[in-house]
Amino acid sequence: MPEDARVSVVTGGALGIGGAISRRLAAAGDLVILNDIDVDAAARARADIGAAGGRCVTVIGDIVEDETIERVTAATRGRVDVLVNNVGDFRPASASFQDSTPAQWQRLYELNLLHVFKLTHALLPTMVEQRSGSIVNNSTVEAFRGIPQHPVYSAFNAGVSAFTRSLAVAVGRHGIRVNAIAPDLANTEQTPVEWMRRGYDEGLEHTWVPLARFGEPDDYAAVVAFLASDDARFVTGHTIPVDGGTLAASGWFVRADDQGWTNRPHRA
Repeated sequence: MPEDARVSVVTGGALGIGGAISRRLAAAGDLVILNDIDVDAAARARADIGAAGGRCVTVIGDIVEDETIERVTAATRGRVDVLVNNVGDFRPASASFQDSTPAQWQRLYELNLLHVFKLTHALLPTMVEQRSGSIVNNSTVEAFRGIPQHPVYSAFNAGVSAFTRSLAVAVGRHGIRVNAIAPDLANTEQTPVEWMRRGYDEGLEHTWVPLARFGEPDDYAAVVAFLASDDARFVTGHTIPVDGGTLAASGWFVRADDQGWTNRPHRA
């Protein structure tokens, strides 16, 4: 590996946004330490990266577990230039907060916030010693607006953005930047367009998304790559919405038939 090649850690780095981030960073010359819980998806990502001339080491396991954190840390071999805390999910989900359970809250905490603390805590000392590094967290636009069916998910992601701001202030003097992205409407294996549309008419995306389309994984990966790059050398402590304009334009509303909530376009 060239001495000046960056080492970039990406959690949930096999599919969707994480998969696009891993591929983009590897294409730029980084050695990517790719963590994922899905063995087959991680193998496919590693093969894709290798076929494109990139380098990738996979660490399989649930990133909320201490043993996985330890193996990811060991895989860096004492150098970390970029950390992308990408893992997050609104599931397990219930129809309402009243129907949710403490066990679900705990899992949402682990998936959306606790692992960010854990892995950052494990790798930050290396960045401090290097006096350089970039951390990019994955939050959500739902951290900045009400999402009535997923208030616990929203709360933990608001925590991700608050952690981003506060840590950025604390570690800036060590040459470390901390930022986040806030995605919406990502067309991925986990949330495909067909699922997001769910019976609503095609062609009405412009009534839902100002840029009139759903996001593709590389739309998000491009912003992460920017935040991790020297082009963003004077940017820290911010969460950047990557949402086609939905946060600027919309919210959640009771459906006209009073059957739940919607932020999707009505039928023509």
